[in-house]
Amino acid sequence: MPNSYHTDAQLARTKRLNQILRELPDFCSDYFLSVEQITSPLTRLSYAYDLKIFFQYCSDELAKFHGKSIVDFTDADLRAVTKQDIERYARYLSYYVKNEMDDGNSDTELTREYVNHEYGIKRKYASLRGLFKYMFAEGRIESDVASLVPLPKLHERAIIRLDIDEVARILDVAEQGTELPKTYQKYHKLTAKRDVALLSLFLGTGIRISECVGLNLDDFDFEQNAFVVTRKGGKEVILYFSDEVSTAVQDYIKERKEIETLPGHENACFLSIQRRRISQRAVENMVKKYASIAAPLKKKISPHKLRSTFGTNLYRETGDIYLVADVLGHSDVNTTRKHYAAMAEDHRRMAAEKTVLRSDN
Repeated sequence: MPNSYHTDAQLARTKRLNQILRELPDFCSDYFLSVEQITSPLTRLSYAYDLKIFFQYCSDELAKFHGKSIVDFTDADLRAVTKQDIERYARYLSYYVKNEMDDGNSDTELTREYVNHEYGIKRKYASLRGLFKYMFAEGRIESDVASLVPLPKLHERAIIRLDIDEVARILDVAEQGTELPKTYQKYHKLTAKRDVALLSLFLGTGIRISECVGLNLDDFDFEQNAFVVTRKGGKEVILYFSDEVSTAVQDYIKERKEIETLPGHENACFLSIQRRRISQRAVENMVKKYASIAAPLKKKISPHKLRSTFGTNLYRETGDIYLVADVLGHSDVNTTRKHYAAMAEDHRRMAAEKTVLRSDN
């Protein structure tokens, strides 16, 4: 039976996408229909957000469209967009201001500032390219000007992971709680076993945060030390874990089964203090809290960094990039290779050092 959490999440994204499509030009609906079978709802939702920003830029910044409502853009308007317009779009994305309604008060309008760096700009350009490519292929525009604008050059980011000592330390901090600020210690006894189980799963299986928060109690088989996760695209796979991870999760589940949850969250594995399925934001904050003590010099430690830590350790132990890709759920091994290229270099260097041509004896 499909995991209801992931089914509900997909449905919510589809509903949100339909809402945004009503705020976009009509031709965008045709484009999204064309990519529906090859993209996930989350991907299409990201495209929709990106395209809305582009048309807002056209309305706010380009004299020929000044003040035009986004929904009123036509094929002819898209044909009027030039290569220079798209090049200037990158400058706009670096910093722009939007007036939005306050989520907490629908009568209040807030001014929010947005900043995109090279990765964010590249993604938004890629979304725009997809639309122009479709419109050109359909003969609705005479030229694909978006393809003439090169994507921003990306600078390699330093890959941050925890080393072996830091892995042990973050688990110790979560288990004991004595080094936490007093404001956190107040709730630590309520969350300690849960937090150790979550950290153990990230560090011991490389699970994604979205996969983790979606876990249900009946997804685990402790006789096999295995559990079912729902990966991107809704595919279910079985992952395995060590006895150490098994102990941490079972310790938590014994405690978890004594909690009376809110309606609709009865089968959720990881709960918040409010007795509902824990959110991704709560998990991110939990990891940040413990990492700031366990590895204070490594900033921005996130669940994804713990996933990278697992991948690093697995690759160091096995040297098998295909195994790492399979366990992490990467559809393309080149994605894995990109992240673990530095370790591949270490392996090649070690091979050279192990090759002895003349013995000293």
